[in-house]
Amino acid sequence: MAGRSAQACIEACDACAAACNRCAAACLRESDVAAMARSIALDIDCAAACQFTAAAAARSSELLGAISALCAEVCDACSAECEKHRLDHCQACAAACRRCAEACRAMSVGG
Repeated sequence: MAGRSAQACIEACDACAAACNRCAAACLRESDVAAMARSIALDIDCAAACQFTAAAAARSSELLGAISALCAEVCDACSAECEKHRLDHCQACAAACRRCAEACRAMSVGG
């Protein structure tokens, strides 16, 4: 069974992956998809990183510290990009990414 901080990490990662997937799908429906290309790419990367991290946390991987540190870095990049866009789905994604990065940082330092 995952510890308390691991469970918080799993929940934040799951929520972030869902927000990133919603954001990517919504970005693809925007009128200027080309302007959203970096956001879409980072949404996809972030969702994948979050899913990987949640799985690693659930199984108490010995590499969880490194995996969660990488996830926090990916979340930071995605958040920074999504914050540039004043669209509701991008702002929601950026907020989920910030929460996830915080939870992952707690794991990466042995939380």
